[in-house]
Amino acid sequence: MTNSNMEVLSPAGSPESLTAAVRAGADAVYLGGASFSARASAKNFDDDELKAAVEYCHTRGVKVYLAVNTILLQNELQKALDFIRFACALPVDAVLVQDTGLIWLLQKCAPGLRLHASTQMSIHTPCGAVALEKAGLKRVVLSRELSLKEMAEIHAATPIELEAFVHGALCMSVSGQCYFSSMLGSRSGNRGLCAQPCRLPFSVPGGTGHDLSLKDLSMICRIDELGQAGIISAKIEGRMKRPEYVAAATRACRLAADNQPVPEELLQNLSAVFSRSGFTTGYLDGKLGRDMFGVRSKEDVTGATNDVFSELHGLYNNEYQRIPIDFILTIKKDKPITLQVADGQNNTATASFGDIPELAVNRPIDEARCAEQLKKTGGTPFYVDTITCEIDDGLSIPVSTLNKLRRAVLDNLEATRGKHPPIPFEMCQIPQANNHMAKKMKLRARFANADLPESAKKCELVYLPYNTDLKKIQELKEDGYHVALEIPRGLFGMENAVRSRLKDAKDAGVTDVWAGNLGAAQLGKELNFRVHGGFSLNITNSAAIEWYSEFGLTDTELSFELTLQQAAAMGGELRRGLLLYGRLPLMLTRNCPAANAGGCQNCKTDPLLTDRRGIQFPVQCSGACSEVLNSVPLYMADRVKEVRNQDFGVLRFTTETAEEAEEVIGRYLTGAPNEGEFTRGLYYRGIE
Repeated sequence: MTNSNMEVLSPAGSPESLTAAVRAGADAVYLGGASFSARASAKNFDDDELKAAVEYCHTRGVKVYLAVNTILLQNELQKALDFIRFACALPVDAVLVQDTGLIWLLQKCAPGLRLHASTQMSIHTPCGAVALEKAGLKRVVLSRELSLKEMAEIHAATPIELEAFVHGALCMSVSGQCYFSSMLGSRSGNRGLCAQPCRLPFSVPGGTGHDLSLKDLSMICRIDELGQAGIISAKIEGRMKRPEYVAAATRACRLAADNQPVPEELLQNLSAVFSRSGFTTGYLDGKLGRDMFGVRSKEDVTGATNDVFSELHGLYNNEYQRIPIDFILTIKKDKPITLQVADGQNNTATASFGDIPELAVNRPIDEARCAEQLKKTGGTPFYVDTITCEIDDGLSIPVSTLNKLRRAVLDNLEATRGKHPPIPFEMCQIPQANNHMAKKMKLRARFANADLPESAKKCELVYLPYNTDLKKIQELKEDGYHVALEIPRGLFGMENAVRSRLKDAKDAGVTDVWAGNLGAAQLGKELNFRVHGGFSLNITNSAAIEWYSEFGLTDTELSFELTLQQAAAMGGELRRGLLLYGRLPLMLTRNCPAANAGGCQNCKTDPLLTDRRGIQFPVQCSGACSEVLNSVPLYMADRVKEVRNQDFGVLRFTTETAEEAEEVIGRYLTGAPNEGEFTRGLYYRGIE
């Protein structure tokens, strides 16, 4: 029985884990199908298993959220819609999404389907949540890096439901903004195939040698604080983990959500079954630094003994009784004995075996004896709230008859509860591919500071940091540079300050901004800028182009996880472009790797992160986040003719001096080859 307004949401990476979650007290589970799940390596559910899972959960009053939370390529849209049409027939209670193209399609195909924004959408500001609420989504799974204060600010800005992770792994990168695995081995985290390179040795001077590996998060004993911040669903990470872990985390969260003490032994067993040097609440408290970093040590592994697993397995041996029921028992002379049950949710069932009660020889049946038998609902998800007995005097029935009636009527109620009406789904037309014909491609350039080369005047737009001195911007504009401002990709806690600075820039005559996340795009739109979408919006199909076109972007960069061929085939009228030069950002992280070496205060010099082979990756701190950059730049100047159907190409300068940038722009204007080390990125090899 639960008594909390906080939903306990548990992972179900397999049918076994689903049973563990439900029996340990979950209010809802999230799971994936065979495709399009951000945990592609979990066992997941085939169609038959998914159907059985939904019936099992609905019978027990547990909601099912289907994770279809990867970016989708154009040729996958139809398959994704077919799968979700099947899920609507079951029906699932909501679909968890990342891809805006899928959102665009589902709102046409199944307007009655609840959509939840995955944490892969990188929502971490009030504007980001507002944008999705306006777009019709019902819930946002917030970025893991938010503090309680920042969550409360988002809650105050919009009525959309907020979900937050309460226990489990912390990625070093903001979810949806990590390209490390795809760049190193084509296994995209945005496709559910992350190879977790961050858990390998990477070091900054003075660090521990594992400076991209964070401890796991645990807020179990502080769930009430999440509720006060506006969170309505406490989410447990772990679709890759075994059922015992799921059961332990679920039961601990269940107790905490119900304001009951969580046994210390349970917390110790949960830590033993999986942790990385213990747990952290760093982000939630607004505290960054070395204390948040950790690895899976030998002690962590050996703590998970058979005794621990055996004890945790006992948490889900039996049904969790969460559904209150009311019985009405009728025992009348010369009439069949009848038992009715209702669950308070308009579900009822009746059982009657046709047995006629006999006249009592000794002790007649009474209400107390009937209630004693009817209350024995162990082994079912039901517990008795009220029993009403209508019994004529002087009658007798066998106890076995009461037991048979109870079992039969509860079986009937379970069958009724497992049947929900399907969600209407009408297949809609997928936006056409291969129908965008760009004119001659123009160049744009992005700089980390306002020290610009002369050749940047030849670019149709020059992106500078949002906080560039306004007097300097005016000088550059007067000198012939077409200046736009870059809103940071990581805006944690910065939205009001950035808004104020952008208002000043607007008053000074700036008309264009670059937005690499949905919150930044919404902010720019609210301030009436021309908004240019960035690569990190993760646009990979024509339907996503349509969504952002309707949203109001002026134009957008496409994801650099596309091949050139895939990018060329994108349909729609919205102008688009690709990154053609620069050290690609592999991670956007709120915790600078240098913080594991004693602290980062917006590093005055760019730290270098070194992997186990001696390869170095620069780190740049800006605003509320840091970017881990690739070891070598993307270079496409000598392959520009192979970049088709793009309206513009972007040169992204990060570590380069003005002189080096001058040389690079010159090569792109002439198509010259590069002389140093470089990469072609994913434009020819693509992602899985």
